[in-house]
Amino acid sequence: MTRLSAAFQKDHPALVCFVTAGDGDTPAMLDALVEGGADVIELGMPFTDPMADGPAIQAANIRSLEAGTTTADILRYAHGFRARHPNVPLVLMGYANPMLRRGAAWFATAACDAGVDGIICVDVPPEEDDALGPELRKAGIDPIRLATPTTDVARLPDVLNGASGFVYYVSVAGITGLQQAVQGSIEAAVARLKAATDLPIAVGFGIRTPEQAQAIARVSDGVVVGSAIVELVARHAADAPRHVRTYVESLAAAVRAARKEMA
Repeated sequence: MTRLSAAFQKDHPALVCFVTAGDGDTPAMLDALVEGGADVIELGMPFTDPMADGPAIQAANIRSLEAGTTTADILRYAHGFRARHPNVPLVLMGYANPMLRRGAAWFATAACDAGVDGIICVDVPPEEDDALGPELRKAGIDPIRLATPTTDVARLPDVLNGASGFVYYVSVAGITGLQQAVQGSIEAAVARLKAATDLPIAVGFGIRTPEQAQAIARVSDGVVVGSAIVELVARHAADAPRHVRTYVESLAAAVRAARKEMA
């Protein structure tokens, strides 16, 4: 059993939390996510053109890059995280350019050596899996795929082919952080995905409050929260880890309560 599969086999849906590498004190932020109760950590790789991200994460990318964050720094954060948290899954999320600049084999090996469990590459479509997927699988890293409201029946098999770890359902056809889909549409989409795959389904984009997280947790295997956490990092600067931990605690409690309601 991998760290990722174990995270989705707990007695509650997995809480997946995102921060941008190099935006503030990254090690302290990662520790705050774990201490708050996150089950899976997503560490964003800053990029100059984050096309899927809204204003909050775009700004975090700019802050990180202006601070001089490099791929070597991100891998160092990952390596330190793995030493401190040997059992918590870590996923790198980002774009193809930083991942493929030195070649897919180099990146997959370096990520594996740093203790990374999964990769979400936003702008490599499943039809171009050979750009990165084979090297990730060879290194024992899960290529995590994105499904969206516009992923139709004809394309869904391509999205799922070669995917592992979990499927990230992007609940709105837009960028991160600005809106949330209606609950009914999320329930229908999760049911459609579950009929097509045995992989866990985690739902993200637009989830901000414990109430929203709890509602999503009632119908999915995981809840992804990113922009709201990144906004706390921007707002509270050096004091952000404390605020992030408190916020994640509220999300974790809500996600766990959802499963108790269903028991």
